[in-house]
Amino acid sequence: MDKLKLVKPSAEYKDDIEDFKANMGGFVHGVARLNEMSVDEWLEFLKTTPEGWVPATQFMTIRERDGKIISMINLRHELNADLLHHGGHIGYMVRPDERRKGYNKEQVRLCLIKAKEMGIGKLLITCFKWNEGSRKTILASGGVFENEVEKDGEIFERYWIDLTNSEGDCGKHIK
Repeated sequence: MDKLKLVKPSAEYKDDIEDFKANMGGFVHGVARLNEMSVDEWLEFLKTTPEGWVPATQFMTIRERDGKIISMINLRHELNADLLHHGGHIGYMVRPDERRKGYNKEQVRLCLIKAKEMGIGKLLITCFKWNEGSRKTILASGGVFENEVEKDGEIFERYWIDLTNSEGDCGKHIK
């Protein structure tokens, strides 16, 4: 598989971010409202923590060989009530033309390393019940199923990943 890296969004990537946004077709998660604003507005928005939001770090997942933005992933530093219920610490979205290639597992692995470096000991990650690809990524990343919850007619599966465990499932994914 191609080597990936996590990069914070910047004006340097404006055209690439526009291309990513155009390829998502309106259904976008893990991008802190990119679908609701221009790229310039979004880059400014990322510098703030709006009221009711938690501090978070937005990353673009870049394929090193060609510099293409494969995905976006948002790492929330803490949880509020909504995120604890159904959102979790991580939200992500892989562009449609790059799905089913193993990139999401690698970007989640890289994000878990960042989370561990930030001192997050136990991380919640959720997915829609119908999203088998996301479930497989979570399980491959060491996720342990806790339960299902409902929000606005959708069922979310909740999984925890213990980042303090150096020998369990999580340990073999974090280097």
